[in-house]
Amino acid sequence: MKNIEKYVSLLDGEVDGLLLTSRYSRHYGAEFDIAEGVAIVTRKGCRYFTDNRYIESACNGIKGFEVLETNRENPYNARLNQAIADFGVTTLGYEESYLTVAELQSYEKNLNAKLVPFNKEIYGFRGVKEDWELARMRRAQEITDKAFTEVLTRLKAGMTELELQAELIYCLYKNGAQGLSFDPIVVSGPNSSMPHGVAGDRVIQPGDFVTMDFGVLYQGYCSDMTRTVAVGFATEEMKQVYGTVLKAQLAGIAATRAGVTGKDIDGAARKVITDAGYGKFFGHGYGHSLGLEIHESPNCNIANENPMEAGNVCSAEPGIYLPGKFGVRIEDVVVIQEGGCEVLTKSPKELIVV
Repeated sequence: MKNIEKYVSLLDGEVDGLLLTSRYSRHYGAEFDIAEGVAIVTRKGCRYFTDNRYIESACNGIKGFEVLETNRENPYNARLNQAIADFGVTTLGYEESYLTVAELQSYEKNLNAKLVPFNKEIYGFRGVKEDWELARMRRAQEITDKAFTEVLTRLKAGMTELELQAELIYCLYKNGAQGLSFDPIVVSGPNSSMPHGVAGDRVIQPGDFVTMDFGVLYQGYCSDMTRTVAVGFATEEMKQVYGTVLKAQLAGIAATRAGVTGKDIDGAARKVITDAGYGKFFGHGYGHSLGLEIHESPNCNIANENPMEAGNVCSAEPGIYLPGKFGVRIEDVVVIQEGGCEVLTKSPKELIVV
């Protein structure tokens, strides 16, 4: 089933049209990425509106939608109202998680249809990935792996976190990234105890842990990985913490398969860290879904008591963070399957000392 057909299948009940305003839902429905635009989906027809900056690529790349240009004579609301009239739409499901209050108020004032919050339904299909989506995500992960291998040859004591971050970004693009799935995290020494710390002017020292968390976009789909490496040498405490995190991640991966709840997958990894005496130093969830966005649903964390499904894609990223000392996180991305999971991230996970 094409993605646009999935959206049409939602139109049997509460709404008879969908208003797609987020880049992610437009990309999913059209299976093509345009930076700006709005789309409407109905049983009688589907239209995609964008301006002259993107109209040529939209006409060449979008399938399943009638593509029309917006301009001063035919602005978005006029185009939408024409489609509402042509297709007999009375109610439009919209993406409340992606609209500002001002945007919603404008649509409510100007469109000739009732607007109904419908984000959950529109979003719902994206949890289970199609084979062609997984192919893009595998390629995105290959790029991150290659960049990690290369950036290790550039990492050395005496450079700043910001310098290393610049080298990492260069390596990502050099190896095929079409964009970054999020701003990379590059932290060292005591800064590595902050899970989402920001790179700064700190000079990397011998004996530091350096944590790098990064990902790319490939044909609209995200990758994500984290590795923590030691510079020069690692103390026994550093080795112990690193080994505990790795053991926890492997336990989480071993528990990951369709039918297991996100809470139980998280629990398998969390138990290892807790039993080692570091439970209070692992504050975030074990994993999050990703795809068109770096954070999607469903998640492998203590809040998710629903079984994971085959085709879900989730990160596996336990960590231990000792304030003022150092932190360790190891992250892979896995595809959940009936009997287990496929680990997309191929970079080594044993402690690397550079």
